[in-house]
Amino acid sequence: MDDNNELVVLRKQGFYCSQILMLQGMEMMGKSNPDLIRAMHGLAGGLGFSGELCGALTGGASLLGLYAGKGTPEQPEDPRLDFMVMDLVKWFKAEYSEQFGGIRCEEILAGNNQNQAIRCPILVNGVLQKVKELLVENGYDLSGLENE
Repeated sequence: MDDNNELVVLRKQGFYCSQILMLQGMEMMGKSNPDLIRAMHGLAGGLGFSGELCGALTGGASLLGLYAGKGTPEQPEDPRLDFMVMDLVKWFKAEYSEQFGGIRCEEILAGNNQNQAIRCPILVNGVLQKVKELLVENGYDLSGLENE
């Protein structure tokens, strides 16, 4: 199943942008972690449905962290993570801010809940592709096997 179809299926199952991004990342790694997906729900709707920062953007940053973040006391921090997140934010602003009125969920939806069905899939798919691009550019194996 391609990323677009997968996105539609996951949304119909009740998952939100941030969760969908993490689910797709976990799938690329061949892993499953319901606790992590549950935690990502807090980013939905612009941080707990407060309309703040877009869940696709925060979910994308979290997905970068899944690959490049520090996970154990023994594991060294990867300085590339901050740069990848900064690149993601710059790209997101340049790509979507003017088109959708900002990078906050409230601005993107513009008070029209029907925009969620139209705009959110565009954002999630775009962020997923950009995250993949950033990871590959920085030497990460999308399967996660060679990153540990």
